Amino acid sequence: MDIPESYYFPPVSSANDEGVLAVGGDLSTGRLIHAYRSGIFPMFKSGEPILWWSPDPRFILYPNRLHVSYSMQQLFRKGLFRYRFNTRFREVITHCSRVKRKEQGSTWITDEMIEAYCQLNEMGKAFSAEAWQDGKLVGGCYGVWLGEVFFGESMFSLMPNASKFAFIQLLKQEGSLLKLVDCQMETAHLKSLGAGFISRDDFIEMLNFHVLDKPLIAST
Repeated sequence: MDIPESYYFPPVSSANDEGVLAVGGDLSTGRLIHAYRSGIFPMFKSGEPILWWSPDPRFILYPNRLHVSYSMQQLFRKGLFRYRFNTRFREVITHCSRVKRKEQGSTWITDEMIEAYCQLNEMGKAFSAEAWQDGKLVGGCYGVWLGEVFFGESMFSLMPNASKFAFIQLLKQEGSLLKLVDCQMETAHLKSLGAGFISRDDFIEMLNFHVLDKPLIAST
């Protein structure tokens, strides 16, 4: 597949210590897909230029090594939630945009981001995993899915553990189609599920192998 020259990013090895690789550009679907294929993702605050990130090391999870705690196993047995896959994508990402996170200050899921990822959803490149209770959406997560890799973006919960339920169910129900989940950055919850760090070079190598509908990419 030919990639427009305007989509190209600097080599990921040129990212700074925090993982910022580039500034500017747009959130067109073509640029976003090329970015994820290349181990790059956008994150920025409203009113500021788009920042493109490729941190080293990278926090990832292998679905076949998923660890579910005893407390979460008990929650599953209680049957408090019902799982649905990709039935309310816009609602999920909108809820995620309203979550206040201490480490980030203001939300990074801007209206522009919502529209861009909804377009990816319409293209079959982004999906939501959802927790429902009494016919209402109470938690979920969303991300980009390319080949055998799910690039997780954000979660929300209106009920305790709802987002955890949705994410675990995503890996249980759809995990046979996935070889890798990109968690991007470390959280205690994802670590408890078995996520860990690998080098950016190893991550790029895995993308070369597991993102099926793409040209080969290089880390340098």
